[in-house]
Amino acid sequence: MTTIALLGTGLLGSAMVENLLQKGCAVRVWNRTRDKLAPLVAKGAIATADPADCVRGADRAHLVLTDDAVVDAVLAQALPGLGRSVPVYDHSTNLPAKVAARFAALRAQGVRYVSAPAFMSPTNAREASGLLVYAAPAAEHAGIEADLAPMTGKVWHAGERPDLAAVHKLAGNSVFFALASAMADVLAIGAGSGVPAEQMLAFYDVFKPGMALGYLGHRVARGGAGRASFELQMARKDVRLCHEAAGKEPLLVLPAVAAAMDRALAQGQAQNDYAVFTRA
Repeated sequence: MTTIALLGTGLLGSAMVENLLQKGCAVRVWNRTRDKLAPLVAKGAIATADPADCVRGADRAHLVLTDDAVVDAVLAQALPGLGRSVPVYDHSTNLPAKVAARFAALRAQGVRYVSAPAFMSPTNAREASGLLVYAAPAAEHAGIEADLAPMTGKVWHAGERPDLAAVHKLAGNSVFFALASAMADVLAIGAGSGVPAEQMLAFYDVFKPGMALGYLGHRVARGGAGRASFELQMARKDVRLCHEAAGKEPLLVLPAVAAAMDRALAQGQAQNDYAVFTRA
């Protein structure tokens, strides 16, 4: 039976534990707030006294913690109990520079630290769906895939640069935040035009803008260079119409877009591709 240590049993960590228990693993758990361990113990997990006790005898360890400071503090406590060559998978959302420094320091000590942030909700974690992204030397690829595959729907190797998965995690979250703000503007345009939210959202059952993210990303990376697919002057007119349709409803994203477009227009970019505003 595989013995797994999981440190950090918040919403995501607890759901991961439940999935691993359902797969027949022996799961040792630790959390700073010990009350959170009781429901997991009732389902078969083994509560431990401290991080070193949690990882002692484990085949692998998983961290699901709040930030870099907590990751460093918990790892410092766990290392005395960690077996040699036991992989440590860090699913926390961290600053890439600190991930790189942590990787170098721990690898120098013989600790197989791997940044493997999660793109999943607690439901995804419980059902082993969603995405785990990791960065590690290519030679470790097969072993990492075998360890992580039971925990998710998809595992993706970002590359060998140790902080690359952490970079992708922050970038991915930034898209979620931006899209949430954009959808707030969508609902504002609807409200200003007398269209209820559910009717506005029904449009996105047929219109799938997410499929264009890669295309848009390439246009932005080129800064609007090349032949225009949509001239900036026409895009700015449409942004004005969005504002007018929203009326007195507050907008989150579009005012900043309008200001950036105006800067680009002032630079004489009117007939260039609208993506040029992202560099204005």
